[in-house]
Amino acid sequence: MAEDRKSGDGDFSVPADIDISIEAGDWPDEAALTRLVDRAVLAAFAETGVAGHSELSIVFSDDAHIRGLNANWRGKDKPTNVLSFPAFPFPKGGPLPPMLGDIVLAAETVAREAALEDKPLDNHITHLVIHGLLHLLGYDHETDTEAEEMEAIERSALARLAIPDPYA
Repeated sequence: MAEDRKSGDGDFSVPADIDISIEAGDWPDEAALTRLVDRAVLAAFAETGVAGHSELSIVFSDDAHIRGLNANWRGKDKPTNVLSFPAFPFPKGGPLPPMLGDIVLAAETVAREAALEDKPLDNHITHLVIHGLLHLLGYDHETDTEAEEMEAIERSALARLAIPDPYA
């Protein structure tokens, strides 16, 4: 599905070629995920001021798959909601590389978190796509300062989409 698309609103071209793959897990259908992803990417790019065009891959998977990735890449033998794998080092504010990288989400963890936090699943998926994309754009949350900056961008991007603050 790597092609230029109009956003769900039809007003703006999505600034990335996005390959969406549903590999495992109980996810909304591909058309619904495409709309969520397009809106999330547009909002994240707008909030960060990133300009240009790039490619990225988003894999919708399950806890078993992401647990293996988390163990291999981060040394944490447990599932997590989202992982990001940058294709190239990307300094914040720098020019976009031709390929941003991959974002992987885990169905069971994402659904469980949405239910526990009483959030619509679509809103939580959108938030996690934005979160994963910010990692590909050079943002992190290793320190309190980094976390505050990243969360502020997430809040603003989600507000653009009329999605409530996930940290409130």
